[in-house]
Amino acid sequence: MRFRIYKRKVLILTLVVAACGFVLWSSNGRQRKNDGLAPPLLDAEPPRGPGHLAVSVGIRRVSNDSAPPVVPAAPRPEVDNLTLRYRSLVYQLNFDQMLRNVRDDGTWRPGELVLVVQVHNRPEYLRLLLDSLRKAQGINEVLVIFSHDFWSAEINHMIASVNFCPVLQVFFPFSIQLYPSEFPGSDPRDCPRDLKKNAALKLGCINAEYPDSFGHYREAKFSQTKHHWWWKLHFVWERVRVLQDYTGLILFLEEDHYLAPDFYHVFKKMWKLKQQECPGCDVLSLGTYTASRSFYGIADKVDVKTWKSTEHNMGLALTRDAYQKLIECTDTFCTYDDYNWDWTLQYLTVSCLPKFWKVLVPQAPRIFHAGDCGMHHKKTCRPSTQSAQIESFLNNNQQYMFPETLVISEKFSMAAISPPRKNGGWGDIRDHELCKSYRRLQ
Repeated sequence: MRFRIYKRKVLILTLVVAACGFVLWSSNGRQRKNDGLAPPLLDAEPPRGPGHLAVSVGIRRVSNDSAPPVVPAAPRPEVDNLTLRYRSLVYQLNFDQMLRNVRDDGTWRPGELVLVVQVHNRPEYLRLLLDSLRKAQGINEVLVIFSHDFWSAEINHMIASVNFCPVLQVFFPFSIQLYPSEFPGSDPRDCPRDLKKNAALKLGCINAEYPDSFGHYREAKFSQTKHHWWWKLHFVWERVRVLQDYTGLILFLEEDHYLAPDFYHVFKKMWKLKQQECPGCDVLSLGTYTASRSFYGIADKVDVKTWKSTEHNMGLALTRDAYQKLIECTDTFCTYDDYNWDWTLQYLTVSCLPKFWKVLVPQAPRIFHAGDCGMHHKKTCRPSTQSAQIESFLNNNQQYMFPETLVISEKFSMAAISPPRKNGGWGDIRDHELCKSYRRLQ
């Protein structure tokens, strides 16, 4: 009788446990079903302001030695759970590399051009770029990789709506957002930007030994862009599996660029022209900052010039061979004291690369800069006004687009250039070491 009673209790307990398990399983199942419709945490947002998940300010900023004593930082806070979830999610997405808008049988391969767009957190400009891509002829043949350094539900939804070309999203895994209270973000124990080195050494802030060329200490928001560009360069050429045997070009863009409808048409003709008439050209550039009122008489002309960061950094197209030459200059790129990736490339062309870069560039640009309010600009952004001006210009020049042939202008400009002026902001040895490590990291 006693055994029978125990047996009944065990049976009841088993049923209760099974019921609880079923409830948990079904709730997780619903979550997985929702996750199948969008990336995990798609609608989750950082709990604080733009670019930060949680920032702790541990040192009061001062500008010189005569200021009041600096208050030492409090111990660094532990990383919150949401930040850890974001780090894990970014790692997983970079590993999975889910391609959208392609055949799912594993046989799809990119054609002769891949676009890589560096995205931060300016959705109003990204929306305009996507609109210009949607209007571009032949875009359905081009893989577009969006490389993010900020997790945003709004931006993710925008890219999820892209249905006119193959798409891949990757995420810079060492962003300020993922490391809000430690390097490579802003550690509360870091030295204030304008603190003099002697005062920094007395304070004992962790990067006191490493001010930049102008005596300033690093600011993470400026360092991040160069880190992201160099990481992205490695990741797309060496870690994106669908590009493992890719022999075409990669065209590097930013979120505030705007493309002409015939950019792909012109690119293909430029690439053919480079192979036939300018084998010594190292890179292609589809954008230029030279103002042009009309495409008349220049829509079919390209120039061969010495590459300059201030003129040819927009729509820079690299071959794998050009990338390999850059890799040989990793130490120089990662230690040159300038937080701008393009000014650093300029320095490489005069100090490390075998020769000056020779660039093939159209006289009538096919990529335009729609953004006028980046890190250094405090004025109100008006992307709709800027894009309207670009669209009006392109509409007025429709008859000159899609040229049948391209010709190299007789006006060659291959003058030697001097090393660019340093901008600083890249003197911290921690930035140097992290930058050098990207080829070994995912």
